[in-house]
Amino acid sequence: MSDHAIDDETGLPIGVEVDSTPARSPNRAVLSGRIVRLEPLDIERHAAALYAVTHPADAARLWLYIPNGPFSTLAEHVAHIRDFASNPANLAYVVIDAASGDVLGQACYLRTDVSNRTIEVGYILYSPALQRSAAATEAMYLMARHVFEDLGYRRYEWKCNDLNAPSKQAALRLGFTHEGLFRQAVIVKGRNRDTAWYSMLDSEWPRLKAAFEAWLNPANFDAEGRQKKRLQDCRA
Repeated sequence: MSDHAIDDETGLPIGVEVDSTPARSPNRAVLSGRIVRLEPLDIERHAAALYAVTHPADAARLWLYIPNGPFSTLAEHVAHIRDFASNPANLAYVVIDAASGDVLGQACYLRTDVSNRTIEVGYILYSPALQRSAAATEAMYLMARHVFEDLGYRRYEWKCNDLNAPSKQAALRLGFTHEGLFRQAVIVKGRNRDTAWYSMLDSEWPRLKAAFEAWLNPANFDAEGRQKKRLQDCRA
């Protein structure tokens, strides 16, 4: 399909027509998978456990590229959570181990734009137990599936500090496409941030979904839990 049409009156290229029905705002639905469950962050139920797992001994490293934090006390963290939640374009999820019920980290929807059907995933904070695990991948799969299949978005974004190599690698592994670099985009913690942009489109989702589900299939892991095929290979 062409990425443009021709205007009948002027003969000039214009964008193709698309369904302009607005997407739905994230509605605090629980997202359940085989390994993890994502619940909308509730201060009373989750804040203390989330603070504990996201403030390990090397918390400065975990929060290095996050615009806020780490926080000296639980009260400071709770104040930040309340401020974040005051923006209706944001929705924070906690990642919970489906078997144990333990809180493992968080991931958030950001900059929700229902008119243009665009939404971002970000503010991802994974405890050491969640990092580089099948649970982490399933969490990202559940959030992407919800965006495209339940809420009707056409564009899903991932943005990160261009110096954050693990985040850039994760975006590509998950199937996001690198779109470019916004130089001197923002000032974070008093320092310059060049922002790398990535996206995933609704037209790409069926292929990406199939790869996620093939990779997450228990048959893709040996008795020690090691993957047999990489996620990238499942997309090939």
